[in-house]
Amino acid sequence: MSAFRSHGRGHLNGPVVVIGTGLLGTSIGLGLRGRGVPVFLSDPSPTNQAVAVDIGAGQPLGMLDGGTPELVVVAAPPDVTASVVAQALTDYPDSVVVDIASVKAAILAELQASGADMSRYVGTHPMAGREKSGPVAARGELFTSMPWVVCPGPDSSADAVQTARSLATDLGAVVSEFTADEHDQAVALVSHLPQIMSSLLASQLQGTPLHALSLAGNGLRDVTRIAASDPTLWVQILGGNAAKVVEILYGVREDLNRLIGTLEQPLAPGARLDLAQLISEGNAGQARIPGKHGGPPQAYTWLTVLVDDRPGQIARLLTEIGEVGVNVEDLRLDHSSGQNVGMVELSVLPNKHDHLIEALNDRGWRVLQ
Repeated sequence: MSAFRSHGRGHLNGPVVVIGTGLLGTSIGLGLRGRGVPVFLSDPSPTNQAVAVDIGAGQPLGMLDGGTPELVVVAAPPDVTASVVAQALTDYPDSVVVDIASVKAAILAELQASGADMSRYVGTHPMAGREKSGPVAARGELFTSMPWVVCPGPDSSADAVQTARSLATDLGAVVSEFTADEHDQAVALVSHLPQIMSSLLASQLQGTPLHALSLAGNGLRDVTRIAASDPTLWVQILGGNAAKVVEILYGVREDLNRLIGTLEQPLAPGARLDLAQLISEGNAGQARIPGKHGGPPQAYTWLTVLVDDRPGQIARLLTEIGEVGVNVEDLRLDHSSGQNVGMVELSVLPNKHDHLIEALNDRGWRVLQ
């Protein structure tokens, strides 16, 4: 498995055909149009296609007038991606065809079995999205600085792979190269499992009394944020990568059974040690997540600043932090229950922590450590 970064101006000249005008397809159109690349759109839903055209993601495919596209991007649901790619390879015999589905091995196998011209096909997966769906949620900047995985098949030509890479880099993404199987194994852990765990936790909130939910803080919101995702899409994603996901869930089941057994007898000899080990194992795993810009993990410290819940306060706070000369590594917002104040949680480098607290106190901010 290899990884690389590409910088500088992209190389797509177009025209580019985008088949599928949901969130990702329309965002690709908007991003390419913003770089001056001609884009033509097609979607089985006339409404989705019309909305994508209206917001400037491209022109209707019928206006291509028989021209040969440089690239065809299939942004169809995962369960029909292979058939749409196969048809595109037939319809555009001189074009490179890529897909952006979130599973890769099953699509590659289906295309290989179909007898399609695999030299012009490259599987890709932009690791970007929103909880909202459809063309109205599209953003041309959606892929900026986000991972975009390119998964060449064994028969993909060098020119086809370069065209796929150019699509990603033109849209500002950071490109990595995986095999289809490596990709599916990786996303099962870093994308599909988090969705499952988030949804399972959020499902426990059904029927919970509102007075209990009023105690919820950022921890619950952070863990359940992606539980708002589209069920129809995730049925297809999980079904398409079931074998890889199940393999990981077996390990999760073992850990849950271990935890349940410990908590059933929390005062038994060794129980407290086992609980500490479980939490420590989580600490160790969390510490391996890459830091900013894909660099090595780095420890940060947090502080909380209370701000009045009125316009302009957060902007003033961030401006004054900049004047102090401290870079904010991460930021989270919460509100105090029952009080008209907000809480801004700031992450900074450890060697800046005390300096920032002192500077903010001097400027009249209320800082909690």
